[in-house]
Amino acid sequence: MRFRDRAEAGRELAGLLTDLRAKGDLADPVVLALPRGGIAVAEPVARALDAPLDVLVVRKIGAPHHEEFAVGALVADDPPLFDADTLDRLGLTEDSLAPVVDRERRELRRREERYRGDRPPPDLAGRTVIVVDDGLATGATARAALRHVRRRGPAHLVLAVPVGAPDSLDSLAAEADTVLCPHRPAGFMAVGQWYDDFEQLTDSEVLAALRGH
Repeated sequence: MRFRDRAEAGRELAGLLTDLRAKGDLADPVVLALPRGGIAVAEPVARALDAPLDVLVVRKIGAPHHEEFAVGALVADDPPLFDADTLDRLGLTEDSLAPVVDRERRELRRREERYRGDRPPPDLAGRTVIVVDDGLATGATARAALRHVRRRGPAHLVLAVPVGAPDSLDSLAAEADTVLCPHRPAGFMAVGQWYDDFEQLTDSEVLAALRGH
């Protein structure tokens, strides 16, 4: 199984979510993309559900010298959320990662200002909130996103990703009311291996998706 691009992955998710809505499971939905990659998946989802589309900026806290490997994540002004087992296994401490946290917090705020400007975040209380990304590897960013959204009082919280690591998806079952992932391949290594086109999106492309919806 491989997707041609994120748009194709989003259309598959959109079909599954449309089926859930037909059963009455997705009342008053709002779609939150984890940018940048998640916005291209979330756009066809929001269109199919005729739902508002917005972004929730989350930044990965990467391991030193291996930044793609997440040991934690940041969202909004929340304290950093670390994976304690991973820190222990790598011999890391939260204090030793303070410079990484500071750098990622600055980038998070830059992106929030770029994508949202003066526009306030959507009110999520009492709504179905669908958190969308282009895939799930360690689950660090998704966990931080889901916990942040949960504190804002949604009636139903959904994590929707096209492809993900089975163990990581299982570990998130307690964080969302529904975890939707149609492809859970064994031997999962990285999200990009499941896409023919996995080019990084730009800030301009994120803004275009938000303005076009």
